[in-house]
Amino acid sequence: MTTRERTYAKANNQKAAQYTELWIVGRPEDIAAMVQAASASGRLVYVSAPRAMGGDDNRQRRYLRLRTT
Repeated sequence: MTTRERTYAKANNQKAAQYTELWIVGRPEDIAAMVQAASASGRLVYVSAPRAMGGDDNRQRRYLRLRTT
């Protein structure tokens, strides 16, 4: 559990337990497959716009919020 999740859980334990927040890094086609699977399962709450890693690295990173229940 991240520091942000712990802090949020202290403020509102019931609400914080409903979501998992994570950053994923990978090739655009791999991330698209993950996002599509999460969306199809009904667990996807939010996905950010793709962000380039920078330099010669062609991977992207995206922030996801998933429903845990």
